[in-house]
This record gives sequence, structure tokens and C-alpha cells, in this order.
Amino acid sequence: MTTETNKRGAIGMFDSGVGGMSVFEEVTALMPNESVVYFADTAHCPYGGRSDREVVGFCEEVSHFLTGLGCKLIVVACNTATAVAIDGLRQRFVGVPFVGMEPAVKPAVKESRSGVIGVLATTGTFRGRLFRETLARHAGSVRVIEADGAGLVELVEAGKGDSPEADALLRERLAPLLAAGIDSLVLGCTHYPFLSAAIRRVAGESVTLISTGKAVARRVQQLLLERGLAAEADTVATHWFYASAPSPVLEARAGATVRRGGEGREERGEGERKRPKGAALI
Repeated sequence: MTTETNKRGAIGMFDSGVGGMSVFEEVTALMPNESVVYFADTAHCPYGGRSDREVVGFCEEVSHFLTGLGCKLIVVACNTATAVAIDGLRQRFVGVPFVGMEPAVKPAVKESRSGVIGVLATTGTFRGRLFRETLARHAGSVRVIEADGAGLVELVEAGKGDSPEADALLRERLAPLLAAGIDSLVLGCTHYPFLSAAIRRVAGESVTLISTGKAVARRVQQLLLERGLAAEADTVATHWFYASAPSPVLEARAGATVRRGGEGREERGEGERKRPKGAALI
């Protein structure tokens, strides 16, 4: 495949569900001429409570599909999937750049005035090597309080990220962090930016919310430029959205994008890689 062909390829992006759309929004805002194929593995959402072996299998299957469609770079827009699977994906799909989600501990430490920060994430992220290494590199003398966000992904997937139910669950999850005096909160799951309004109501305006979407978008742009894969400036981007199970919330968010593709991209790559069972273009 020539460099020119690669330039015309789309960015592949996947998550267990709608959460990765928070990253999609940052990537397309920074690079409006880049096309994206987004895959939501809604049939297996959430990844956070699943075994490492299961998550690795899901990620490999989706990555096979995206590379078969000719994607020039893949964003693992899921903190749990990054923690569990990205090392193996890079080894298996040699030549395809993978960008993952690193918990935003470094900027949270920099922002903190109290010396106490919180991290809201899934069990899959907390048990991963990447999170522990990130803490070791960047936490320093700052106290880091961890909170398991169990149940929050499900609320976002149900379209209830800004709801009384979200407020109630966040009060429970964030209570120990707020009692400890955090002034920065790392949103350690790509679903959590869609809870920002509810988090603000619970935590107040004095707590700084920090996510990684913008940093990931900058890294994607950097890699595309370094490897000569960036789309030409006059390219008109088109986006494709797949889900492995019906997702009205994803369909609504996808429907808000400027240009969506039809079956053309699927037909182009179907001969190379079969799409995951149940997956459909939405």
C-alpha cells in the first residue's frame, strides 16, 4: 500500500460503547479533514468488569476488522482496553500505529493546589500496569485517591449521563474523594466526560476535571505527520459508525456528525477481514 493510499485511509477508533465518542469529538475537531471509522463493541459493554483474556479477544477482533478496512492508525479509545490489550495489539499488527488512553495523572498533579487528587476509573484500568507506572512517574508527593466508577458506564450507555440517577451514583462514588479534599479529578474512562455536568453538580466548581481526549488527538496528529499519513488539507472527511449491538445513544451522537458514510467503506474491506459477529453500520 502506497503512502498516498495510506493518506486517504481513515483513522480507526474503537471503544466498548459510546464513550470513545468523547475522543472522536476531540480528534475530528483538531483534524477536520481526517475520516474516522468508529466501532462501538456494545455487545460486550462495559469492558471494565471483564477478564483480561476476554478484553484482549474483543480488541483483537475489532482491530482485525479496522485494519481490513484499510485504517492507517487505530485509536484504542477505551482506558480498560488500553491497559489490558494495547501492548499485544502493537505486537500483532506490526506497521499499524496504535494510540491509547493514558490516565491524565501528570496534568492533574500539575493543576493541584491541595496536593490531593482523585482518579475515577474502572477496575480494569486500576489493575493495569499502565496506571501503576503512570502513578510512579508522575504522582510524586501528591496523594492520589482512587474511586471505582462501577455503574457509571451503564448510565452513559443508557443516555442517562446527565440525570438524577447519575447524580445519586456519583455522590456515592465521589464521597471519599471529596472528603479527602481533592481539587483535581482525573476522568479515567472515556465515558466519563459525558458525566461532566453531573460531576459538576456533585463536586462543585472548585474541582478541576481532567480528561485525556485533547492529548490523544494531539498524539494522533503528531504520528500522522511524522509518518506521512496525514490527509491532504483539502480532503473532505467522511465518518463511518459500527456497533456490535443496537445503540440508540450512539446512533443519536453519530447522527449529529457532518458527513456519514454508507456501505462503500464496508464493501472495500470486507474481503480482507470479516466484521465481528452482530456488527452493523449505523
